[in-house]
Amino acid sequence: MIGQYIFCFLLSMVPLVELRGAVPSAHAFAQTATHFNLVLGYIIIAIGNMIPMPFIFFFARKVLEWGKDKPLIGSFFTFCLEKGEKGGKKLQQKAGGGLYFALLLFVGIPVPGTGAWTGTLAASILDMDFKKSVLAVVGGIALAGTIMGIVSFLTTSAILGLAH
Repeated sequence: MIGQYIFCFLLSMVPLVELRGAVPSAHAFAQTATHFNLVLGYIIIAIGNMIPMPFIFFFARKVLEWGKDKPLIGSFFTFCLEKGEKGGKKLQQKAGGGLYFALLLFVGIPVPGTGAWTGTLAASILDMDFKKSVLAVVGGIALAGTIMGIVSFLTTSAILGLAH
């Protein structure tokens, strides 16, 4: 059983997957494993999704800048930098004075490319305040978790209802 929590924890830390993959996995475990606590799973997923944030904010930009001209990794690092810059500039243009609220919504709407990793990288590239960025991203994680929880619950319920 602990392996399922570890799986959800690690999955929530993977870029591009994050909550969008970990929450449905937790729902699947809750349906198939009698002792899987969904609330505990959500907490573990949220923590797992938050752990990379300070590393991304303070180091990812530097590492990506360093590696963008290196063989083998250069094209991927350049892609990541461009994605962060594009997301950050787009966010800044649309947000105006409500940049941190826009960051919360950017992270909170669970579509590909808008999770905590991209939001934190965009905040770093835009030189946003760390504490305010963390609060916005954590709020976005809570919003994305809620949305994914509802979608996962409805999907699981529909699938199980069709199976009976």
